[in-house]
Amino acid sequence: MPEHRSVSRRTLMAGMATLSTTVLLSRPARPATLVPTPGQTEGPFYPTSLPADIDHDLVRVHGAAAQALGTVAHIGGRILDRAGRPVSGAVVEIWQCDAQGIYRHPRAPGHDRFDGNFQGYGRVAVASDGVYRFRTIKPVPYPGRTPHIHYAVIVPGTGRFVTQMYVEGEPLNARDGLLNAIRDPQARRSVIIPLTTAVDLEAGAVQGTFDIVLDL
Repeated sequence: MPEHRSVSRRTLMAGMATLSTTVLLSRPARPATLVPTPGQTEGPFYPTSLPADIDHDLVRVHGAAAQALGTVAHIGGRILDRAGRPVSGAVVEIWQCDAQGIYRHPRAPGHDRFDGNFQGYGRVAVASDGVYRFRTIKPVPYPGRTPHIHYAVIVPGTGRFVTQMYVEGEPLNARDGLLNAIRDPQARRSVIIPLTTAVDLEAGAVQGTFDIVLDL
C-alpha cells in the first residue's frame, strides 16, 4: 500500500502563508497617480487685448526688425491627467514681463517702455501626446515678485486652469508670497523648474521642462 505521511498543522499553515503571499504579489499594481499641479492666481496683467502675433515664439514678433531683449528660453512639457495620460484638445497660454520687468498691459508700471520686440503672450494647442513648446525669454524679477511665467490651460468642456512656473535657484523664491503660499512641499517643488544650457537648440539659450498635471 502507498505510504501516507501526515502533515503537521504548522507545515500546513506555513504553506498557506506562502501561497497567500504569492497570490498577493501576482496581483497587478494599481496605476500610480501624479500630484496635481497647484493652481495660482492669474494676476493683474493678463492681456486686455491679444497681440496680432500669438504663436509659440514670443522672442520674434512678426514684422519686427530685431528679437526681444533677454536670454532666450525654450520651455516645453506635457499636459497630463493624474494617471499620466495626455490631455487631448488642450490649449496652453503663457504671459510674462519683458526683460526689463514690464508687462504688456496698460496698467503695468512703465508699460510705455515695454519691449516692442517681445510678444509678452503666446498660445499653442498641445500635440496628441500632450506635448507643448514655447520659445520665450528667461523670466526676470520685478518689485515684489520672483521670476515667473504665468500659465493657463484650457480644456474644452472642462474649464481653464491657471498656475505659474518658477525658476530653480532664484534667491527671491524664498521670499515670494505666492510661491510660498503653496503649503504642500511636493506640490511647491513641482512648479519650480531647473533651467539648463540649450546649446543643442540655440547658442546662449536655456531650456526647461514644465509638465502640468490636471486634476481631471
